[in-house]
Amino acid sequence: MRKVVLASASPRRKELLSQLIGNNFEVCVSSYEETPLQDMTVEELVVFHSLEKAKDVALRFDSGIIISADTVVFCEGAVLGKPHTPENAKEMLEGISGKFVQAITGMTVLDMDSGKCVSEYVSTDVHMKKMSSDEIASYVNSGEPLDKAGAFAIQGKGAVLVESINGDFFNVVGLPLFRLGNILGEMGVSIFDDS
Repeated sequence: MRKVVLASASPRRKELLSQLIGNNFEVCVSSYEETPLQDMTVEELVVFHSLEKAKDVALRFDSGIIISADTVVFCEGAVLGKPHTPENAKEMLEGISGKFVQAITGMTVLDMDSGKCVSEYVSTDVHMKKMSSDEIASYVNSGEPLDKAGAFAIQGKGAVLVESINGDFFNVVGLPLFRLGNILGEMGVSIFDDS
C-alpha cells in the first residue's frame, strides 16, 4: 500500500479515512492558517484552503499521497465555520433552525509521486428541523456544537436536528468518502485491499 498522509487535526476525518482505507495512513497537521478571502465564492474558498493545507504538509514528505479538506456550512449567503463559544453556537443554531443549508467540503488529494493533484468541492443539502429555544440551549450545553462547522454534528447528538439530507452524508461529517474513494482508486490506492 502506498503511503497516505491525512493533513488534518480532525478526529472525525481520521475516523472516516480509517473507515475507507483502514489505519494505513499517518496524520500530519497543516500549519496553514485559514483566512477568509473576499474575492472568492464559498466553493472556491474551501478548495483553496484544502489545497494550501495539502501543499503545506507536502513540504514535509518526499513521496506519498496527501489528503486535506476544509468544510463549512453555508446558509442564506453566510459562511458558518466553527462557533468556538456557546453564545456563537446558540446564534448559529437559531439562524439555521428550520432552514435548508449546504455543507460544502473542499478536498485536495495530492499524489507527490506522479505530481497529479485533484482539488474540488462536494456539496450536500441539509434540511434542519425547526428547533425550540430549549432544544438549542440543551444542545449547546452538551458542548458538542463548539468545534463543528455550522454548530451541529450530524454524526452525534445533532442528528436529531437534521430533518433530511440530499447528497453524501459523510461530506457533512467532513470528508466526502464516495468522491475520495474514486479519486484514490484513480491514483492506484485500492480501498478494498488491506495489504
